[in-house]
Amino acid sequence: MQILMIIALIVIGVLLFELIVFAHEFGHYITAKKSGVKVNEFALGMGPKILSFTKGETQYSLRAFPIGGYCAMEGEDEESENPRAFVNAKIWKRMIIIVAGAFMNMVLGFILMFVVVVQMPGYESTTIDQFVPYSFTANSGLEKGDKIVEIDGYSIWNVKDLQFAIQTLQCKDVDPSSLTVYKQDCAYEANALCVNLVNSTELLGRELTDDEVNKVADILKSGASKINKAESKEQAYGFLKETVDGVYSSLGITDKTKYKYPEIEQRDVRRRFTADVTVERNGQKTELDGVQFFSYYASDEDRENDKPSVAVDFYVEPIEKTFGTVIEQTVSQTLTLAKTVWQSLIMLVQGRFSFNDLSGPVGMTKAVSMVASEGLKTSFGDAVNNIFLIMALITVNLGVVNMLPFPALDGGRFVFLLIEAIFRKPIPKKFEYIVNGAGLAILLLFIAVISVKDIWQLITGNFPSI
Repeated sequence: MQILMIIALIVIGVLLFELIVFAHEFGHYITAKKSGVKVNEFALGMGPKILSFTKGETQYSLRAFPIGGYCAMEGEDEESENPRAFVNAKIWKRMIIIVAGAFMNMVLGFILMFVVVVQMPGYESTTIDQFVPYSFTANSGLEKGDKIVEIDGYSIWNVKDLQFAIQTLQCKDVDPSSLTVYKQDCAYEANALCVNLVNSTELLGRELTDDEVNKVADILKSGASKINKAESKEQAYGFLKETVDGVYSSLGITDKTKYKYPEIEQRDVRRRFTADVTVERNGQKTELDGVQFFSYYASDEDRENDKPSVAVDFYVEPIEKTFGTVIEQTVSQTLTLAKTVWQSLIMLVQGRFSFNDLSGPVGMTKAVSMVASEGLKTSFGDAVNNIFLIMALITVNLGVVNMLPFPALDGGRFVFLLIEAIFRKPIPKKFEYIVNGAGLAILLLFIAVISVKDIWQLITGNFPSI
C-alpha cells in the first residue's frame, strides 16, 4: 500500500509540474491567439512526439519527456514576411504576449495556494500573544500585543513572512556583559531547572502530578516575566531566586539546603541572531533596535563548528477562518512566495546564500519527494497538500525568475521590447538573436552544473533537508 501511495504521489507531482508548464505556455498561447499572432505549435513536454493533431493553423502535441513545453509562434526567433508573425505585431501586443506566461504562473500559484489555505482550520497573525518563559525577544524589546510589521527592512505581511525573516537572520556577536544577555541567561536557567524537575523523579522519588506540573509552569511563567522586566542584573538574579523558591515551595520543599540556585556564567563571547524590528504598538509604529532572537545549537556537531540555529520564542494571535480571511490569506501568501523568491535572489547576490543552496530540476524533484514523504507520516492528504504547496512555490518562482532581465528569458525579451518602445526603433534582429542564443547557452550550462551538483549531493547524502 505504501508503494502505491508513493507511485500515486509521483504521478501527482509530475502532473502538477506539467500543469505549471502548461499554465505558462498557455499564457503565451492565448494572448498570441487573441492578438492575431500565428501559433505554429503548442507542445507539452519535450523530445519526440507521442501524439499530435492539427486544428486550424496550429499543431498541438504531447512529447515524451515531461520536463517542459513550448509555444512556437511564427517569427518569434527569426525574420518572417508573414503579417501575422510575432515580429510584425504591434509592440504593445508583443509585450502582453511576453508577460502573459509569468502572469499565468502567478494565477496558478494563487489557485494552488487557495486549495491549501481553504483546508486550514484557522490562520496565524503577526501579533504577539505570549512569550515562552525563556524568551530572548521579550527581554530585548518585544512586548505582548506588538504587531510585527518589519524585520531588518523586510516587510512582514503574514506569518510566512515572519518565519522567512527570522530564519534568514544573520548571527552577530553581542555584548556578553549586557543586562539583556544576563536576563536571557536567568530566564533560560529558570526554565531549564523547571524542565529538569518535571522530567526527573530524583527529587521527590515519584513523577509530578498534572496539578504540580501546572503549578510549576505558572510560577515559571510569572517569574520569567519579572526577569524580563528587571532593571539590573541584581534584580534579575533576585527574581530568578524567587522563582526557584516558589517552584520548590509548590512541591512542599521549603528547606533551602536541599537545593541550590542556578549560577549565571558570564562568557567572553556571545552570539545572537539579531535584527532591527518595527512593530505597531498602541496604534503607533515603534522602532526596536537590536532585538535578539532565541539562538541555540541543534546538535553537538553544530556546537563544535559554532553553527547556531534560530527559533521563534513567542506565540502569535490566531485569525478566525471566514470567507474574507481565506481570500486574504491566499492572496497574501501567494504574494509572499513571489517576495521570498525575489529576496532570496538578492541574498544570493549578497553572498548570504551559496552555490550549494541552489537547486535545479533534480533538486526540485527531490524536494517534492521529501515533502511528500513528510506528509505521508500523517496522511495521504497531507502529502498531497505538501506537494500542492511546493508546486505553488515552484510556479511562482518560475514566474518571477522568468521575468528577470536576462537574455533568453521572457524578462530579457521584454527589455528589448521596452528599448524598442522608448526609441521607436527595433534592435537589429541579428543582434537580438545572438544575445538570446548566448543567454540560452549560459542558462543551459548553468542548469547542467546545478543538476550535477544536485546529483552529487544525493549520492553523498548531503542534500539539504526541508
